[in-house]
Amino acid sequence: MQATVLIPAAGMGRRMGAKVNKQYLELAGKPILAHTLELFEQSAQIEHIYPILPADEIDYCREQVIEKHGFSKVRKLVPGGAERQDSVRNGLLALQQDSLDQPERIILVHDGARPLFNPQLLPELLAIIAEQGACIIATPAKDTIKEVDAGLICGTPERKRLWQAQTPQGFRYQLFAEAFASADAAGFLGTDDASLLERIGKTVAILAGDYRNIKVTTPEDLVIATALLDMYREESA
Repeated sequence: MQATVLIPAAGMGRRMGAKVNKQYLELAGKPILAHTLELFEQSAQIEHIYPILPADEIDYCREQVIEKHGFSKVRKLVPGGAERQDSVRNGLLALQQDSLDQPERIILVHDGARPLFNPQLLPELLAIIAEQGACIIATPAKDTIKEVDAGLICGTPERKRLWQAQTPQGFRYQLFAEAFASADAAGFLGTDDASLLERIGKTVAILAGDYRNIKVTTPEDLVIATALLDMYREESA
């Protein structure tokens, strides 16, 4: 069982406050994006990888990340869009252009700034997607979550029902394309990929992930990611 991965990395990373976009910041001697790509490059279950980038960064990424670090599974670098959803849509269009739009093909979407996903979860994730059509990695919420309106608490959801969505999020191609077409027609902008399927009444499964699978967004996240990467390396030594 194999999958194709879309890796949206077109965000500007303004919260990082750096001179380059966050996916090119160095983490343990390599760009964050290189660590992310490596997760899937090394998996026998991943057939193709499609990074999705700002159009003006494609040449830089090809030279400084893809070619420099020898990623052979990267099939095409795709120009991103204004919003993350636009970028993922561009990724789906690239799959169509490359004749990779078979209905049962498994598509994973993984944030370019999540370099610490545990790839040992991939076999189970792909098996669930093949059986049920859609599944995302997530972790149970550890904190009490408050609903707030105009600075005032208006509700406290039951914590045991709350999970924090991560990536990869995976879908059979036909389901994903159907959800995107419906969202486009309605002008709906989801906060993650799974929300597009939820909107049209499709069931999305959850696979418990790892709290270390953080998204590197702020300078503090980069410090934490460095420490977590060191921890992974010690565990695998």
